Amino acid sequence: MNYRIITVVLWTIFGVSGAVFGQEKPLFNANEKPQLISKQFAFTEGPAVDKAGNVFFTDQPNNKIWKYGIDGKLSIFMDNAGRPNGMYFDHKGNLIVCADEHNQLWRVSADGKVKVLLKELNGKLLNGPNDLWVDKKGGVYFTDPYYKRDYWKRTQPELEGQKVYYLSNSSLQPEIVDETLKKPNGIVGTPDGNYLYVADIGDNKIYKFNIDTDGTLDDRQVFAEQTADGITLDEQGNLYAAGNGVTIYNPKGRKIAHIDIPEPWTANVCFGGMNRDVLFITASKAIYTMKMNVKGVE
Repeated sequence: MNYRIITVVLWTIFGVSGAVFGQEKPLFNANEKPQLISKQFAFTEGPAVDKAGNVFFTDQPNNKIWKYGIDGKLSIFMDNAGRPNGMYFDHKGNLIVCADEHNQLWRVSADGKVKVLLKELNGKLLNGPNDLWVDKKGGVYFTDPYYKRDYWKRTQPELEGQKVYYLSNSSLQPEIVDETLKKPNGIVGTPDGNYLYVADIGDNKIYKFNIDTDGTLDDRQVFAEQTADGITLDEQGNLYAAGNGVTIYNPKGRKIAHIDIPEPWTANVCFGGMNRDVLFITASKAIYTMKMNVKGVE
């Protein structure tokens, strides 16, 4: 998400709203509220959880990747981090990063060593990889919208259109899997690898796709009509959409709850903690957590 345009959205109410209808177990307790952890950042994004439950997130304007440990402590994992945006851990424990400074995809090992997975597309710079999801095969689905950054030398995109790509673990170049969305942003897939959700922030919609065995997408359907940034899923198949707070949809696309966040914009969300039952929320200059009665699947 472009952190320079989100200030037009102002929230003044703090709390949790929206009853969770049709659920055998409530997603969160009625008296539960998001807890502010820190507000020392410029703009937070890209939360990703490792196998232990630690959450890593980005502060893109300050060019850092932070770690919020299961012990509740904050530390800087990586400085000069390629202007990181969306992130996701692969199955080998590497952090896959949308490195926005030079429009690349990075693989960062546990000790901070960087390998550039994708530098360009057929000799042209990508628009700016924004968010990603790693499938069971190790392939990477990523969105590539165009948000002009002050630290870029170029003044316009080199590629036509804003697309969704798939980079298999055996390929050097990605394949286009969708070129119909206006400005694809948040992205997440189901644990079984059958479905992919993509938030089209340019068209105020969240789409659901079937994932074919070769990694291509088909049967695009409108899942929800909402402006959304980052998205994630829980063990019940509910989808959590960041934007104006966090809106929760059941697997059929019906809104079942909303979590208000007292910040101008809520950029992204994931589940962390040892039991994956803590909702971790990046919102403008802050990060929040909220105890849930369900677990995440990432």
